[in-house]
Amino acid sequence: MAGRINDDDIKAVRNAVPIDAVVSDYLQLRPAGGGQLKGLCPFHDEKSPSFHVSPAKGFYHCFGCQEGGDTVDFVMKMEHLSFSETIERLAAQAGITLRYEEGGYNPGRQQGERTRLVEAHRHAAQFYAEQLGGAEAEIGRRFLAERGFDQAAAEHFGVGYSPAGWDHLTRFLRGKGFSDKELILSGLSQDGRRGPIDRFRGRLMWPIRDITGEVVGFGARKLRDDDNGPKYLNTPETPLYRKSQVLYGIDLAKKDIGKQSRAVVVEGYTDVMACHLAGVTTAIATCGTAFGGDHVKILRRVLMDNSRSEVVFTFDGDAAGQKAALRAFEDDQKFAARTSIAVSPGGMDPCDLRLAKGDEAVLQLVEDRSPLFEFAIRSFVTQHNLDTAEGRSAALEESAPIVARIKDPSIRHEYAVRLAGLLGILDETFVVRRVGQLARFARERGAGGPQHPVREPAPMPVREAPRTPAWNLRGRDLQAQRELLKLALQYPQLVSPTFDAYEPHEFIAAPFTSVRAAIQQAGGVASADDDFLARVRDAAPDDGVRSLVTELAVEPLLTRRDPDELYAGKQLVAVRQQAVGYRIREVRALLQRMSAHGSQEELAAATNELWVLQQYDRSLREAGPDAL
Repeated sequence: MAGRINDDDIKAVRNAVPIDAVVSDYLQLRPAGGGQLKGLCPFHDEKSPSFHVSPAKGFYHCFGCQEGGDTVDFVMKMEHLSFSETIERLAAQAGITLRYEEGGYNPGRQQGERTRLVEAHRHAAQFYAEQLGGAEAEIGRRFLAERGFDQAAAEHFGVGYSPAGWDHLTRFLRGKGFSDKELILSGLSQDGRRGPIDRFRGRLMWPIRDITGEVVGFGARKLRDDDNGPKYLNTPETPLYRKSQVLYGIDLAKKDIGKQSRAVVVEGYTDVMACHLAGVTTAIATCGTAFGGDHVKILRRVLMDNSRSEVVFTFDGDAAGQKAALRAFEDDQKFAARTSIAVSPGGMDPCDLRLAKGDEAVLQLVEDRSPLFEFAIRSFVTQHNLDTAEGRSAALEESAPIVARIKDPSIRHEYAVRLAGLLGILDETFVVRRVGQLARFARERGAGGPQHPVREPAPMPVREAPRTPAWNLRGRDLQAQRELLKLALQYPQLVSPTFDAYEPHEFIAAPFTSVRAAIQQAGGVASADDDFLARVRDAAPDDGVRSLVTELAVEPLLTRRDPDELYAGKQLVAVRQQAVGYRIREVRALLQRMSAHGSQEELAAATNELWVLQQYDRSLREAGPDAL
């Protein structure tokens, strides 16, 4: 039976790894005020950032899809790991040695599957890198040198060499304690006649890393004529590696992509290397597949996708390159960012261009980019004979839908006018009208993408017996209650000890009542320490309340200044006044019912309670926090 990770070690891991550092490996974060950070949510598609991170509290929450939690929750959800695998991964990052109960520590037996596969790839990458210096790998070193890459470049990108024998890596990893089953599952080995053999043999190796920098697969380039395999051979689909969900170089490029708000998409491993060495450090590439929807999602998070950011596609000037560019145009509407294309002169890719004309030529290639939709328009127009009316008409019908897809209306109009000139159609108004018509049709069909969703008719409501009031937890009438709970979770020292005297029922919305009860069960604000929020979350009765606790712990306060005791006092008074007012209305209703059939004693007690409540309400208005 696998041992349980020691509780003290779990606590140490949670405290050792800052949540903003972990989240920043997956998406771009920017200041949101009040010490908060925000970015595009990795758990759902959105145009505006609603994903908030509180470094001080160690929690995140998305106000769009309601996902939230701490560092461990985030990694579990992003990487689809178990709790123990996540703790092991974070412990490795923090340099913490974990202790296991019930049988001691046995890494080969205790670690989760994904952790083991990542570890196998890490050892494999080191093995291949070391082999590049051997005599057999001279052909690989020559291949790199002929393309302008020296030893330092190879080391920077982790390039290695797989020996030509049958099972060099397999035997090496067995010696590290990995089983044959793990080697096959990882894609590093494959079944042979007498057991597992190396998948990659006699090839130049590029480690493919995920956005966090972990090696999840390899790209292997053929070096010898007697190798009957494909020119490039990639890791097969595994629990770690999904070619549609990885971008080569993203681990190296992500920070500069965020800083420059620009990503440059190239076609191969050597193109990424050439671009980075030439100074285009935002270059990335797909791995043996076309640029697609999952790649778009990765880039949007890293870019903080908005109208000021840009994605530049570089393609060869040949027919295949043009086809790839037009395929990329299909994904244009998935970006809020501007999309551009940089077409290499003479059919040269960035690697060849750098070799022939130097680093400046690669930089200039990116600088000379043009809008992707302009390239797409010209590609369609040039396929027709514009000297004939029929050719001009056919070109218009093919290219007008492209112009209609341009997001910005003013730019769309300008390109409609330019299209008329390009086609030689004197009646510009006709072309502009045609483009506008197509844009309207696209919106009505929902073909304009996320900006113009199809509005389905609302289904007929199903009448059910009401269970609890449908509270608008962001409504003005609950604003003070929400703000006070945020203060209790974010700045407990400002509302202590007064807050702990408030009963749960003073928070009139049922979800807020549950949060107040969870705070009470966690020891109250007076007991707040580093584990306070974790205790409150643990005390929540269900996932809904737990999510609300996280949301309130992360959501910025309504004040633009740092909160102080005066601000906290106003919220304490406002919530108490609201509770008192609520009770006054209840007692008045009770008295009205009693006037018909109530005893004198009951009437007297209710009248007295009403008088006390009214005096307290007046005191709260006049004395403020001093009346609490």
